[in-house]
Amino acid sequence: MIRAMIVDDDALVRLGLADLLGSDPGIDVVAQAVDGLQAVEQATAHRVDVALVDVRMPRMDGITATTRLKELPHPPKIITLTTFDLDEYVYNALAVGADGFLLKDTDPDEILRAVHLVAAGSAMLHPTAGRRLIDRYHATNHPQATAARAGLDKLTPRERDVLALLARGDTNADIAAQLNMRDSTVKTHVSRILAALDVTNRVQAALLARDAGLDN
Repeated sequence: MIRAMIVDDDALVRLGLADLLGSDPGIDVVAQAVDGLQAVEQATAHRVDVALVDVRMPRMDGITATTRLKELPHPPKIITLTTFDLDEYVYNALAVGADGFLLKDTDPDEILRAVHLVAAGSAMLHPTAGRRLIDRYHATNHPQATAARAGLDKLTPRERDVLALLARGDTNADIAAQLNMRDSTVKTHVSRILAALDVTNRVQAALLARDAGLDN
C-alpha cells in the first residue's frame, strides 16, 4: 500500500486528488496539507511514501517544502504539481530533489500511474511537457553540459545505454526488456549512474543526460 499526501492550498484540488487516489486500492491518502509548513508537519506525524506538492502556496511554497521534506529521516518521494508546463519553479523543484512533475490537468489514469512509478523508484515527467522542460533547462544552464559530459566519462558503455533509456522516461522494467537484463541488474546500473553523476534521483540524471547530448 502506497501512503500518499496531497499538498495544495486549493481545497477543490485537494478534494479531487483525494477522491482520485482513494479510488486506487493500492494507494492510501494518509495526510493532506494546505501549504509547505503543514506538509512538513504531516510528513513528520505520518509515514508518507509519495507526496503530491503544489508549487505555488502561501507561507511555504512547494520548492521550499520539497527541500524540507527531503531532509526528513524518512523522506517521501515527491511529485511536483504545476499549472504551467514551463513554470520556472519546476526547474528549482527538480534541482532540490523532486522525483517528477505533473500538470494539474494530467489525465487521472496518468496521475495514478505516476504515483505508482515514483513509489517504485522511477521518475515521472509529464508526457507532453517533459521535452520542453528539459530543452529550456538545457538552454538556460550551459555550464551544466560540461559537467554532465564529465560525468558521462565515468560510465561504462552499458551504463550509458541504461542512462539513455532512463532519460527517455523508461522504467526499470522497460530498460530490462530492451537491453535483455534482469530488473536487479538495471537497478544496480541506475545506482552506479546516480553516484557517478553525483545526483540524487532519476529526474536529475535524465536532465544531465540531455545536457550532455546523450539523447541526440
